[in-house]
Amino acid sequence: MRTRDATPYVQVESLVARYGDRTVLDGVSLEAYPGEITVILGSSGCGKTTLLRHIVGLLTPVSGRVLIDGRDIHRASEEEQEAILRNIGMSFQGGALFNSMTLEENVALPLIEHAKADPETARLLARMKLALVGLERAAHLLPSEISGGMKKRAAVARALALDPALLLFDELSAGLDPITARGLDELVLSLRDQFDVTILVVTHELSSIQMIADRAVMLDAGRVLAAGTLAEVQNTDHPQIRAFFDRRPRPVAPQHGLLDTLFIDGA
Repeated sequence: MRTRDATPYVQVESLVARYGDRTVLDGVSLEAYPGEITVILGSSGCGKTTLLRHIVGLLTPVSGRVLIDGRDIHRASEEEQEAILRNIGMSFQGGALFNSMTLEENVALPLIEHAKADPETARLLARMKLALVGLERAAHLLPSEISGGMKKRAAVARALALDPALLLFDELSAGLDPITARGLDELVLSLRDQFDVTILVVTHELSSIQMIADRAVMLDAGRVLAAGTLAEVQNTDHPQIRAFFDRRPRPVAPQHGLLDTLFIDGA
């Protein structure tokens, strides 16, 4: 794990995001470092995926900023933003592969569109990326012809196509059997160790968190409850954090019924 005096590759500062009148992110700040896996965790609906989409510039914040390698992705010119995005690879929840294209063609696409590689070079590089995730023999197959775990691996290969400095994974192991999910977690660890990239992973899968996280950011209702090393966050005494890691129901405020109210009023 890097020391805290290292320069973060990703800095999110006081980010506020809304859908209509509903505030989804309320002053969120975090840092992510090269050579580390930072896990964004929390229950469903807490704003994890919305945060990722702001980091890659798909959504524009109401206020706050996102710095990628020191550059504000939302205030950059179109040319600057294109340069920033070329250094980011993202695997969306569900994979988001093009069903009419083979795995090789899916991975080659960003090489052709963004790196301006010729088709033959793009196909060669795509096969190399597929081999990296264990899919060298499936390059000719369509997404409909492979399993869910293989689709997730193919999405990782596509995220790696341009050799990015930043990788983002949204619920990479969600919905998979434990053995397949563990294989994906091991893949993420190997990418960190081989390429010294900055990795951000959104998940609520406790087994994945405990296996891959160097650092963790716990969100709840759009706010950061805790951030730090995994051990620091895990050992926080906040009741909602304890409920998450101990897999207990979230603490809720007591509800008073009519009889309770009458009893209290009459006491």
